Amino acid sequence: MREIDCLGEFCPIPVLRIKEALKSMSANDTIKVITDHSCVLQSILDHYSKKSLKVESQEVMNGIWEIFITKL
Repeated sequence: MREIDCLGEFCPIPVLRIKEALKSMSANDTIKVITDHSCVLQSILDHYSKKSLKVESQEVMNGIWEIFITKL
């Protein structure tokens, strides 16, 4: 599983990094994105939930989220 560390990054940088990573992914591949900004979490959920992807998130620590994006 590929991991993208977006701690301290603001949009649109994380969305663009995910977009680039998705280009090299095959079906059923998953990437894990780590962020510490709720606005980044919401942008990722809004942008990628509408595509042919499975998107799940969890708050692993106070203010730190892991987002798992699986290409279907």
